[in-house]
Amino acid sequence: MEFEESGIGEECGVFGCVAAGEWPTQLEVAQVLTLGLVALQHRGQESAGIVTSNGANPPTYTSHKGMGLVSTAFPPESLLKLRYGNLGICHTRYSTTGISELQNCQPFVVDTLHGKIAVAHNGELVNAQALRKKVNIALPFWELHSTNKNVHAIIIKNLMTETPTSYSLLVMFKDVIYAVRDPYGNRPLCIGRLVPISKLHSPGAGEEDTEGWVVSSESCSFQSIGAKYYREVLPGEIVQISKHGVKSLSVVPRPEGDLPAFCIFEYVYFARPDSIFEGQMVYTVRQRCGRQLAIEAPTDADVVSTVPESATPAALGYAQQSGLPYIEVLCKNRYVGRTFIQPNTRLRQLGVAKKFGALTDNFAGKRVVLIDDSIVRGNTISPIIKLLKEAGATEVHIRVASPPLRFPCYMGINIPTKEELIANKPEFQDIAGYIGADSVQYLTVEGLLSAVQYGIASHQEDKMISSSNKSSKTVGHCAACLTGKYPVELEW
Repeated sequence: MEFEESGIGEECGVFGCVAAGEWPTQLEVAQVLTLGLVALQHRGQESAGIVTSNGANPPTYTSHKGMGLVSTAFPPESLLKLRYGNLGICHTRYSTTGISELQNCQPFVVDTLHGKIAVAHNGELVNAQALRKKVNIALPFWELHSTNKNVHAIIIKNLMTETPTSYSLLVMFKDVIYAVRDPYGNRPLCIGRLVPISKLHSPGAGEEDTEGWVVSSESCSFQSIGAKYYREVLPGEIVQISKHGVKSLSVVPRPEGDLPAFCIFEYVYFARPDSIFEGQMVYTVRQRCGRQLAIEAPTDADVVSTVPESATPAALGYAQQSGLPYIEVLCKNRYVGRTFIQPNTRLRQLGVAKKFGALTDNFAGKRVVLIDDSIVRGNTISPIIKLLKEAGATEVHIRVASPPLRFPCYMGINIPTKEELIANKPEFQDIAGYIGADSVQYLTVEGLLSAVQYGIASHQEDKMISSSNKSSKTVGHCAACLTGKYPVELEW
C-alpha cells in the first residue's frame, strides 16, 4: 500500500500488435492497442501514446498521444485516424526521468534517411552517460543502407552488448516489430496470439487460426483482447514479429556466471495478479509469500486481513497457513483521490477516515493481524492502525509480505532515497512503537526468493535457448532494493 502513497511508481507499459495474413487487414489494430494499454494502466497513469503503420514500403505512420489515463488520452475521434494500421505499438508512461509533459510521451517516432521508425521502451539504462560518449554505439540501426532484417538484428545485438540492462523495447520498422529484452531480463515482456473468440478457450486453436500477434509488458492484457498467451521474450532475446509469425533472431548472452535479474517486485507489487511471469501466475506467488510469511512470522491473533488490494493474495496465503479466518476490516472510498483537499484542521485530524470506513462488526474485540506489501516511510499504516484500534480491535499486528526496502532502484522504479526509507532510520529499531502496532515483522529476503523461485519452470527456457548459452539457463532475480547488490555495475 505504501508504494502507492509514497510516490513509488509502477514503471511503464509497452504493447504492440501485428495483424496476420493479407493486408490491409480486417483486424482493428488501433482498438486492440487501446484495450491492451487499458489493461496495462496500472503500470503508468501519466501519459499514453499509440503509433500505427500500414506496413507499406515506404510505410505511413499515424500517431496520437495524450496526457493522463488512456480513457482521457484517446477520445473516440482520435482512434479514427489510427484505424488503417496493419501494425502498431503503444506505451503508457510513468516517468523515472524527464519532465511530465507531452514531449516525453512515447512511442517516439524518428524520420531517418531510410524511413521512419517508432520506439517504445520500459526501463532505464544504467550506463546512459557512458553510452553518450561512444559515438559509434550511438549510431542507430535504422541508418544502415541494407534492408536485410538479419542485419538489423545484428545491429540491435551490438547495441545490447553495450546496454546490459534495464529495458524492454519495441521497435517498429517498415512491416515488422522487434521485441527486445535486456540480457538480464530485468523488465518483463511476453507474446500473445490473437485467435477467433470462438476458439479463445479451445485447445484446438492452431497456427492457421491466428488473426494477429501481440507483445506486452504483462500477459494480463491478453484476455481482454482475445489473445492466448504464447511465451515470454527471453532475457537478451531479439524477436521479430511480422504478419508471417514470430521468429527468434538472436539471444544476447550475459557475462559468464551472471544470473538473470528479473525485478522481484514485479511479483510483490507492480504486476497485476493475473499476469504470468516465468511460467507462474503472480497471484499464486503472492499467496506463497503469505504462507512463507506465516511460517517465518507467526502471531497470536484471531483474524487476518489486509488494506491494499495488492496484498490480498498474501493475506489469504497467511490465513491458510496459520489457520486463521480471513476477514475484511475496512471499506475503501474509491472516489477519494491522492490529491484530496484538506481545507481545515478538523479534516486533517480525521486523516485516513476520509478514505476508509471501519467494518467494526468483523473485528471488534478481536486481535487482528494486518498483511501489507510494504512499509516505505511509515506514514500510511500508522493512521490505519489507529482507526482499527479506535473501532474496537484489541490488538493490531503488522506482517509485511516483503523484506524492508533499504536501497534506491536505478533501473526504472522511482524508489525514494536511502534517507527517506523507514528501514534506514533510527525509528526502525522500534517500528512497532513508531507506527502504533503491537508487533511488526517482515518476510525475509531468503523467504521472498524461495517463494518466488519455487514454482519457476526453468526447463521451459532450456527448450528455447541453445545449450551453449549456459548463463541463460539459471534462475535469478534482482533484489537490489532489498540487499544493495545490483546486477551490474552502475555508471553515473
